[in-house]
Amino acid sequence: MASTILIALTFLLAGFVKGVVGLGLPTVAVGLLGLVMPTAEAAALLIVPSMVTNVWQLFGGPRFGPLARRLWPMLVAICLGTWAGAGLLTGGSAGRATAALGAALGLYALVGLTRLRLRLPHQWERRLQPVIGLSTGLLTAATGVFVLPAVPFLQALGLEKESLIQALGLSFTVSTLALAAGLAHDGAFAGATLGRSVLAVIPALAGMAIGQGVRLRVEPEMFRRCFFVGLLVLGADLLIRGR
Repeated sequence: MASTILIALTFLLAGFVKGVVGLGLPTVAVGLLGLVMPTAEAAALLIVPSMVTNVWQLFGGPRFGPLARRLWPMLVAICLGTWAGAGLLTGGSAGRATAALGAALGLYALVGLTRLRLRLPHQWERRLQPVIGLSTGLLTAATGVFVLPAVPFLQALGLEKESLIQALGLSFTVSTLALAAGLAHDGAFAGATLGRSVLAVIPALAGMAIGQGVRLRVEPEMFRRCFFVGLLVLGADLLIRGR
């Protein structure tokens, strides 16, 4: 019962963050659950809530087709990288996976706090997409978190707000599917874990709905700073415990 309540509260919070800032559900969910359970189990619980919320985000915009045609090299590479790293989460290196998750969270937090505004020259975009995709896939396979380096790359493309939100939803959806396939192949996403992941959809959607309402009333910049500072502390803790 205690674990069920913890999972529900974690996904409520993670959904809330996603509702306010447009991303962060896997980062918050895997980061917090990784404090009390193996990272592979936390990543498996993430699959269904992440898929549902990301599909909701993906199809909430008008440019799915053009974005898919533009970003397909990165999306294919994400799948290849994730599958190439299959077993990193479920093998005998749980400590290294925890440390890798902490490092990824800390790096993501630092990037967010610096508020870097990178702009990528158009002629580099297609060349870099496979590299970004493979890197994102490998980090996904090792940590269960799929924000780096895909999110900074997409932000550097200069997309307008709604297109960026939809592009993030597209990248996250593909990453979630690739991660689910890898975990299922390793036997980490089935049975009771699958059932708990399905149930976690309810608090995740509730938190997302609340967060979308709060987004209209609270200064988002203040929330972003608090969010990234919290991630930095959480990442440091995981990095130290995983060493």
